[in-house]
Amino acid sequence: MSDDLQTVMLNSLKAFIVKRGGLKTVIAGYPWFLDWGRDTLIFVRGLIAEPVFHEDVRQILVQFASLVKDGTICNMISGTDTGNRDTSDAPLWLFIGVRDMCAALGNRDFLKTKVKDRGTLLDLLVELAEGLVKGTPNGIACDAESGLIFSPAHFTWMDTNYPAGTPREGYPVEIQALWYASLRFLADSLPEKKAARWAELAERVRESFLKYFPLKDEGFLSDCLHCKPGTPASKAEPDDHLRPNQLLAITLGPVEDRKLRRNILLNTSELLVPGGIRSLADRPVKYPLPVYGADGRLLNDPNHPYQGHYRGDENTCRKVAYHNGTAWTWQMPLFPEAYYITHGPFGRATAISLLASMAVQLDNGCIMHMPEILDGDYPHKPRGCDAQAWGLSEYYRVWKLLHPDSKSTGKDHE
Repeated sequence: MSDDLQTVMLNSLKAFIVKRGGLKTVIAGYPWFLDWGRDTLIFVRGLIAEPVFHEDVRQILVQFASLVKDGTICNMISGTDTGNRDTSDAPLWLFIGVRDMCAALGNRDFLKTKVKDRGTLLDLLVELAEGLVKGTPNGIACDAESGLIFSPAHFTWMDTNYPAGTPREGYPVEIQALWYASLRFLADSLPEKKAARWAELAERVRESFLKYFPLKDEGFLSDCLHCKPGTPASKAEPDDHLRPNQLLAITLGPVEDRKLRRNILLNTSELLVPGGIRSLADRPVKYPLPVYGADGRLLNDPNHPYQGHYRGDENTCRKVAYHNGTAWTWQMPLFPEAYYITHGPFGRATAISLLASMAVQLDNGCIMHMPEILDGDYPHKPRGCDAQAWGLSEYYRVWKLLHPDSKSTGKDHE
């Protein structure tokens, strides 16, 4: 990426930052998305990589921290309505956004930031964690035995419904990785006596994760431990769906074992396509995934649920494919990031080459922007939103990680 192209990318990122009230938020994608919790909080990670955006990040994080309530934040904002809180990942991405900002600033003073009349950012993160441990009014719960987080159906980013394409009710893999990273950050940010509780819970989560998620016969991690509400993780049933969500177990923890990391990378490499990563592998599964239409008709092959093209009728074709083979741009950078974390400096050149495959998308469709999704099958045609916020920001974030000597433009973007 040349300096000129870096400047263009930064200009493209600006297009998603908008004002909301006296603060700021993020448009998830053009032409039809507005501001969503998880999309916004993933997007800010790319902004954090560039100091010129730090004031925007502060306003965005304060905006969403002010919405903390009973262990939740909003899934999306509709006008002034913040009542839709059916998301188990957005609250955890708030922790990660604040954590990344502190790391970028080189200290934890950011945690002292006042959030309206609610106290500090740190106060609200503690309140959020307390709410998750207690259990939220809409069904998110912390399993007392394992420490893992139970997620109701359709609460993760794979939230397609009507029909239910990937309900993932139970213990989704990326939710546990996010929870672990959140707990570690909280433990590292509090005084020793208050930190001990969260450090112990983080360690319990790590141990439980490594006990229940690795599939020894497969060499990768289960995408979800499926169960009904109130079921402990020890009684949940792991699926064998090969998806990219498990990469967050490398980039955020709790997977530190080098051999397991390499096996995860080896298996998830079959999900890669130029510019994206497929949401499900094209292979048979032992844990069936049936998708039923509104009339009760079976819409897929439960034992081979992969769908290579995102096209056709929305409720009988596109939703069935959306998270079951369709390639996504926002998760693509996780693979080179995980590769670099696993292999260190010797893997940097390979990681850069892998990430570079995304550049082809900048010259197609909405120029200098990332499409939301691509077909899983060749020729991997761009689909969905023409310009998707988190796809662009994650690309930029990992590019900066792999090019630590790149310089900021140093220019104000207002």
